[in-house]
Amino acid sequence: MAAAKQKNKAEIDTELVSRPVSDEAILKVAKEVVVKFIEVGRLIPANFDETFQSIYKTVRKAVRS
Repeated sequence: MAAAKQKNKAEIDTELVSRPVSDEAILKVAKEVVVKFIEVGRLIPANFDETFQSIYKTVRKAVRS
């Protein structure tokens, strides 16, 4: 019984890892990071575009590598 539970957990973990991340999810994460940076004063509107692109590319690279 315990072996069956372990196998099911391993299968679930593999399933979660192999599921592709949508562009929409990446965009949402990047947006949340940018919002936090604005809230704590680490990002100003003058460099928003450059910073957002950098954060988006970093998040995309992290989830797709």
